[in-house]
Amino acid sequence: MDSEFDRGEDPITVEEVLHRDPPSVSNTTSADYKSPSLSLSVPVTLSVPVTLSPLCQCLSLLSIKVFDLFVHSDQKKPVNISKEKLESVFKELEDKIISLVKNELKRFKNLLSSDYPACTERQVEDEEDQSSVREGVLEITLHVLRKMNQTDLANTLLTKLAPACHRKLKSKLRDKCQKIHEGISQQGTTALLNEIYTELYITEGGSGEVNNEHEVRQIEAASRRPVTQETSIKCSDIFRPLPGQDKAIRTVLTKGVAGIGKTVSVQKFILDWSEGNVNQDVLFIFPLPFRELNLMKEKKFSLVELLHRFFPETSELKPKHYTNYKILFIFDGLDECRLPLDFQNNERLWDVTESTSVDVLLTNLIKGNLLPSALLWITSRPAAANQIPPECVDQVTEVRGFSEPQKEEYFRKRISDQGLANRIITHMKSSKSLYIMCHIPVFCWIAATVLERMLGEAEIREIPKTLTQMFTHFLIFQLRHKDQKYRQSMKGQKGPTHPRHMRKNVLALGKLAFQQLEKGNLIFYEEDLRNSGIDVREMTVYSGMCTQIFRQEFELQLGKVFSFVHLSVQEFLAAVYVFISFISTNTNVLQQQHPEIVKTPMSVFLNSAVDKALQSQNGHLDLFLRFLLGLSLESNQTLLRRLLTQTGSSSHSKEETVKYIKKKISDSPSTEKSINLFHCLNELNDHSLVQEVQTYLSRGGNSGLHGARLSPAQWSALAFVLLNSEEELDEFDLRKYDPSEECLLRLLPVVKASRKAILSGCGLTEESCKSLTSVLQTENSSLRELEMNNNDLQNSGVEQLCAGLKSSHCKLEILRLSGCGLNKGSCKSLTSALKTENSLRELEMNNNDLQNSGVEQLCAGLESSHCKLEILRLSGCGLTEESCKSLTSVLQTENSSLRELEMNNNDLQNSGVEQLCAGLKSSHCKLEILR
Repeated sequence: MDSEFDRGEDPITVEEVLHRDPPSVSNTTSADYKSPSLSLSVPVTLSVPVTLSPLCQCLSLLSIKVFDLFVHSDQKKPVNISKEKLESVFKELEDKIISLVKNELKRFKNLLSSDYPACTERQVEDEEDQSSVREGVLEITLHVLRKMNQTDLANTLLTKLAPACHRKLKSKLRDKCQKIHEGISQQGTTALLNEIYTELYITEGGSGEVNNEHEVRQIEAASRRPVTQETSIKCSDIFRPLPGQDKAIRTVLTKGVAGIGKTVSVQKFILDWSEGNVNQDVLFIFPLPFRELNLMKEKKFSLVELLHRFFPETSELKPKHYTNYKILFIFDGLDECRLPLDFQNNERLWDVTESTSVDVLLTNLIKGNLLPSALLWITSRPAAANQIPPECVDQVTEVRGFSEPQKEEYFRKRISDQGLANRIITHMKSSKSLYIMCHIPVFCWIAATVLERMLGEAEIREIPKTLTQMFTHFLIFQLRHKDQKYRQSMKGQKGPTHPRHMRKNVLALGKLAFQQLEKGNLIFYEEDLRNSGIDVREMTVYSGMCTQIFRQEFELQLGKVFSFVHLSVQEFLAAVYVFISFISTNTNVLQQQHPEIVKTPMSVFLNSAVDKALQSQNGHLDLFLRFLLGLSLESNQTLLRRLLTQTGSSSHSKEETVKYIKKKISDSPSTEKSINLFHCLNELNDHSLVQEVQTYLSRGGNSGLHGARLSPAQWSALAFVLLNSEEELDEFDLRKYDPSEECLLRLLPVVKASRKAILSGCGLTEESCKSLTSVLQTENSSLRELEMNNNDLQNSGVEQLCAGLKSSHCKLEILRLSGCGLNKGSCKSLTSALKTENSLRELEMNNNDLQNSGVEQLCAGLESSHCKLEILRLSGCGLTEESCKSLTSVLQTENSSLRELEMNNNDLQNSGVEQLCAGLKSSHCKLEILR
């Protein structure tokens, strides 16, 4: 991390320097200096350059302070001073400064010496009370050490001279973060974080724009992206600029779906810092989770008071220390924030001692009005990320959970019996839907909890293969765990029938889960529980019944915060509540329908749930629907028999529901929405559509599916099969299936999930380009290479593609458009795209009638500072020496990145080649290959 002393600040005068506490020194201008202890009848002007390095700033302040301390400090009356006297005074000043600096450097060297006795806390406190002159010397020393690349020494010295509360805070955070409670914060399995921590896959997250898709959809999309496509970032390095970034990073926004590991990443970051392993230039870390800040919504504090409230061990810090020392604020869980965060209308604030609302404090910290030198780390689920204005964020990262190797690493660390761990990994890989969910660390914990017991027992039982089965077994395990604790506590005493209370408590939690799911809430407070009919005073009964499903956290004694360990657990319990409500009382809570005289058939109820889920644009009921349909199977109801006592008949044939879902798949214009319906069929143990398509694929051979005349449902099934194939979607070749526009449109989700799409010679038109543009504009698209040679795209089709190239989400690097009936109109559109921020590295335009005028257009884009194009192919494009003249101008431009240029089969003549050679001679030319 960069030193805070390297940050520029607004100019101030020497008079202002004299009246502010060091070492917060800024650029100074010439001003009359009158020492508070020495009045001069003739003003002495200390001329200081307007732009000063941090070193000069410190020296200037040090000179002024020492001048004040040493020059006639006992004089009270104005005196005249001669030139000779002034020379004498400054000679003495020079000697004293040199002596002082030498003494301080000796003290610093002793502190850094391994055989020097450690300072006592009292000694450190005494040193903190020394004059500001010492602070100036320290600031100079730290700055010069860092310039000498001795950052470790600078950090060690700063740490040894830090206030005693620095060590107290580190100790407190180390104790708090060294253990991890899997599943729940107050109960459950506890382990040392460093022993089981598996490094998460974190990448650059692009923009901070909102993503409203259901998080399971995002996880599925992420699982299909090869990890080689993005730059991985270590958690400890999130404030380090990426290659090509030249500005310091103050604020980092980290996105990630629920349970993906954002909070654990924060915990590991703090633990590594508190143990002295990384980021030691940061002196204080203040973790302030939004779920705790919510509890202070109605209160007023200054920033200093707020930090003292959360971290009482730092109460000795003075206001000046918050600017003197490098500080990191961590705001975890933006999606849980219930503060308005009114960046537009909140008043501006600069003073750390001024009282205001917590909301105003936060917005001013994030905007940089308050403590602009402090670092900020904000974590959020993707749907809430846009609450922070983009201009306030320097770096966006994304926690992608576990990569494929990290999934296996987690199970091997979590399960001590390696033979058992191998069997668990093999089983998880056998179910694509389960293995995809393993990107979420919390789901890995759920799966390990269930499978460690089931596979470790001698009794042979059906091992869960679907999400519903896995979560049902997990709930049963929790209920049995509670039953054992109940029997031990009762010890023969009389009490209520436990199964009845168990069912009542599960339904109460399920009702809360469903009501909050509809509102989109992942955390709840006491008022939410009361609104759901739960007696907060009996909360220990509820949390005890499902110790690792439902959790409650006590922070600051300000109130209680409640949540399920993961959104998927909340969705499962919501489905349990909705399902039991229907079979018990014939109530369809999805449609707020009261019981009817004639009992509603199960198939009608389930069909209504399918309709409701399909109405959601972002798929927020996708996983809930999978669970609800899975629970309708008699095998899963048998597992939950203890919960379903006295609920009435629940017999039901799944065939009507399967038929209804297949019809919806056929009717749906969106293959993306159909994908979840296939997962629903999987929960119902119906694989008929998938098997039909797999039969077509096996029969097709080299001819693919050409002429197979698939139904819409079968097209969707094909997309589902390809997306859930064991093989990585590296390359998609449309010609292997059916070289037609219909096939492309049906398989767009596969194109989006592939790194390379080969669509050459498939009879595509402008309509195909329009659909492909939507792929390029999608944030989670994996497409990097698009080959569309020999299609009748025309200029209008390329214009559509260029709209996608301009998107901030587009990561396309290679575009091939040879033989597509293009002319100079296409060049105009491409030039506009090249002038914007884009990732395009290779452009192939062979065998198009571009003419000289078209190439001249392209060259205007190639000269742009945003253009990163390295390879340009223009063979057979009707070019002459005029094109060479334009390209020569590009080669001579410093901004040009062109490494390879192909111009075969053009009428260039000798004069054209001569033009190109003039460009090759330029010192700016980077061309390596010329054809």
